[in-house]
Amino acid sequence: MADYGLLIDYEYCTGCETCVVACKEEHGFPVGRWGIRVLDDGPWQKDDSGEGGNCFNWNKIPVPTDLCDLCADRVAAGKEPTCVHHCQAFCMKFGTIRELAVELAAKPKQVLWVPSD
Repeated sequence: MADYGLLIDYEYCTGCETCVVACKEEHGFPVGRWGIRVLDDGPWQKDDSGEGGNCFNWNKIPVPTDLCDLCADRVAAGKEPTCVHHCQAFCMKFGTIRELAVELAAKPKQVLWVPSD
């Protein structure tokens, strides 16, 4: 699946961790193992806000782990990876690297993740 990846728009991720739960259920991962995790970036104060230091930023960033295979069985059956299917904020997209790279170039606060072979 080296030609495919996930585009994650973390500007809209709420940190609900539905992707984490769906992945664990799909793959039967035991406690302490994940195919995707939601990491915290923040809170940190935004100095450029012009609000006298009252504006803070806190990003939630879904990050696939080395256990992620982009739900190869689901994709082979014509379905999306389970994290994409269950994302409540609709901030994850599955597709070819070429398609996703075009979208990545058009908008900041996104990451393109491609599994290693």
